[in-house]
Order: sequence, then C-alpha cells, then structure tokens
Amino acid sequence: MLVEEVMTTDLVTCGADAAVRDATERMLRNRVGSVVVTDDGTPAGILTESDVLRAGYATDDPLSAIPVRKAASAPLVTVRPSATLRTATKRMRSEGVKKLVVVDGTTPEGIVTTQDIVDNYAGIRKEVHDLATDATGWSERPDRLDE
Repeated sequence: MLVEEVMTTDLVTCGADAAVRDATERMLRNRVGSVVVTDDGTPAGILTESDVLRAGYATDDPLSAIPVRKAASAPLVTVRPSATLRTATKRMRSEGVKKLVVVDGTTPEGIVTTQDIVDNYAGIRKEVHDLATDATGWSERPDRLDE
C-alpha cells in the first residue's frame, strides 16, 4: 500500500510569523492535530498539538505571544507519495515523529499520520497476506525446465 492511497490531501498551513494561538485556532477549526508552517510560501516545519503544549509550558507565556517559528518542529520530515507505508512507518520511527508531510519534490501534497496507518491496518494486512499467498503459489509452480 502506498502513502498516496491513505494520505490526507487537505493541508492546513500557517505562516512562521503567526502566533501559536492563531495556529491553534486553525487546528481546532479544521479538526486537525497539526499545521504545516510556511516561510514565504515554502514549507519550513510543522506545529503539532504537542509543540503547542510544550511551548506554553516552557515559556509560561500566552499562546498569542509565542511566534510559531519558535514553537514549530523543524526541519520538516517528509515522504514521497509513491513511498510504501512500510517506508513511511520506518521513517516515522527513525525520526521520532507521528506525522510526515507528503511532498512531490518540494511541493507539499498532503500529510500521512500514524492514525492514517492505523485506520488502514485491515488493507495493509490483506496486502501482506496476498503477497505472501502469491509468493507461496509461485514457489510451488513446476519449473518449466523440468517438464
């Protein structure tokens, strides 16, 4: 199964100079757990719910006084739409993140999250089963040279 089959294509973004409060409002309004942070239109990082909590706790300032640039996670961890979900999960694990921005070159196409992977678990299992069944069937076929 490929990333492009399970990713969310509606990206919520905000500028790096916005206040964390404004970014949080976008997350709440759109019912998402992160916003992609842009700097002059170019993806520069991601602000997650965890980043918001950490920034509020660490600074003890109101969210309206904290710039997104200071609270966001950067650099942005990405994956290609044509990558397999196995590749995406390995990347999430190795980078210690729960969300990957899906990019084609430098253009953001969407986002894939651990929740997307969990939601598609049945399809992933079926794909693995089908591949294993096909591999078993292939190995049991008579060799044409023996005929």
